This record gives sequence, C-alpha cells and structure tokens, in this order.
Amino acid sequence: MAGKTFSQKPADIARRWILIDARDASLGRLSTAIASYLTGKYKPTYTPHVDNGDYVVVVNASELVVTGDKETDKIYYSYSGFPGGLKEAQLKDLRAKSPASIIEHAVKGMLPKNKLAADRMARLRVFPGAEHDHAAQKPEKVEVK
Repeated sequence: MAGKTFSQKPADIARRWILIDARDASLGRLSTAIASYLTGKYKPTYTPHVDNGDYVVVVNASELVVTGDKETDKIYYSYSGFPGGLKEAQLKDLRAKSPASIIEHAVKGMLPKNKLAADRMARLRVFPGAEHDHAAQKPEKVEVK
C-alpha cells in the first residue's frame, strides 16, 4: 500500500517575503506569478484548504507594460448598484490615478473565489515607485519574465 496523502496543518505554515519589480513586466505574466506566490501553489506542501502562501511586495507598479492597444481599450467598470451608477475608467486613467489598483484588480481575478481569497489579497503590497516600507522583512527579489 502506498504512503498517505500529505495534508499541511495551519501550524506548519512558513511564509516568505517576496519582492517583485514590475518595471517592464507584462500585466498578465506579473499577475499570474503574484497569484502563484499568494496561493503557495509552487510549494511542495501546497494544500488546497490551507492558506500557505507568501507575502508579496510589488514595486514600480506605475511602470507596468501592457501590449497592443490595452492602454486605451481596456476599461475598468464599477457599479454602485443605483440607477446611473456605472463608472468607467480606461487603463491609462487608472495608471495616472492609482497604479496599484491595476495589479490588485488583475491578481484578485486570478485567485480562487473562496474564503481564503481575502486573506491572500491582504498579503499583497503594491507600491507605485521603487520605495517600499518592508525592508525590515528582508524580502527575496524574484524576477518575472
């Protein structure tokens, strides 16, 4: 008979701090890498019902790259629930106003829709420039191609 299936316990979680530079990185490739680190799927100890992902710090979010005409054609919608309450914003407008929300929106869409999603999103820290306030945690720099 084969060995038993491994199931990680919440007490055995070891979280790392990951630093990702978004300069010259494509939005999709960057978001999939971030989602993988937040869920912990790259770890051999991955267990679907246990949140064993890492903390992710993203710098230079304002220098993110998108291909094609997405700068003007990609539109973000928000609806208040009231008549006439639909707002739209192009990617270029959102980049000028809040570049961090572009990455957060993309990563949130890539995470599984379950009870662990909010905790995973809370471990994502996005900064528009090169400066971040998590130097004390000594994050490991990771390249995203």
